[in-house]
Amino acid sequence: MIINYNKVEKTIEVGLVGTGYAAKKRAEAFENNPHSKLIAVVGNSIEKTDDFSKTFNVPVVSSWQKLVSNPDIDLVCICNINRDHGNIVRGALLADKHVIVEYPLSTNPQEAEDLIKLAQEKHKLLHVEHIEIIGGVHQGIKKHLHEIGNPFLARYSTILAKKKKAPHWTYSYEDYGFPLIAALSRINRFTDLFGEVDTVSCFSRFWDAPQTGYFSACYCHTNLKFKNEMMVNITYGKGEKFKSSDRTLEIHGDEGTIKFEGEKGTIIRGKESIEIEVGSRRGLFALDTNIVLQHLQKGTSLYIDNRQSAYSLKVAGAAFQAYTQSKTIQL
Repeated sequence: MIINYNKVEKTIEVGLVGTGYAAKKRAEAFENNPHSKLIAVVGNSIEKTDDFSKTFNVPVVSSWQKLVSNPDIDLVCICNINRDHGNIVRGALLADKHVIVEYPLSTNPQEAEDLIKLAQEKHKLLHVEHIEIIGGVHQGIKKHLHEIGNPFLARYSTILAKKKKAPHWTYSYEDYGFPLIAALSRINRFTDLFGEVDTVSCFSRFWDAPQTGYFSACYCHTNLKFKNEMMVNITYGKGEKFKSSDRTLEIHGDEGTIKFEGEKGTIIRGKESIEIEVGSRRGLFALDTNIVLQHLQKGTSLYIDNRQSAYSLKVAGAAFQAYTQSKTIQL
């Protein structure tokens, strides 16, 4: 997508919302890029925000509203809880800032569409991070997919047995949102590979935590039928109910199978087994950040269109609808 906005020719001054893992990786990337400077941060925890401020030598502001209204800031990077993404993106765009936001753009698919339209109207960049697309596993799949003939079935399971120390926002019904929306990369990976989805069905189960508003474990399973007849089964689960973890991705074609167990990939054709070389997962946030900065300064291409992310979010929203209504949803 071509955005008609003036490129930023000076050092890009950045405001960061969030102080967690992704925010730290973003701060490191901005710190190491000669064309950007982190000038403000806001977080939810006073103690963690103060530690973040000292680590990266960046001033703290008291609210995201004050951050986005800072006239010196060119780019707002949003790395906080999912629930607030939509509101902060809207506020940043209305304040005439470019925006980077970790997926999901919003927990509401319709709001995501509205925000993309707003960014176009304001002639501002709205970039939704999807580092799974530039990661070694996905790039390995795209490189070797033709070697298994015509794909017809895929299975992707991510189970995390380790529970975060409660209460943690990633186990909050409201802050995290529906798991297949929160873990949008699972769906986006397949819409990137196989295009538009025809129907969606979904089964989910949640186990409440002792703290009100939190779950101790969740399990979601969605079946996606694509318009090209491709079938994809996605399983996502985490929490104390699970005693072992799993990260397995399989794509079956009429001439073979691609299988990833974690980062280890294999092409299987009968008795033949060929290892797939996969690059390291390290440095993907920095790569994403530098791609955006180059785009802002030089007009170079991004690796994903925000409409692709919005479409994946639409599919995830249909999965939530299928779960709550106990029926298959036609897109």
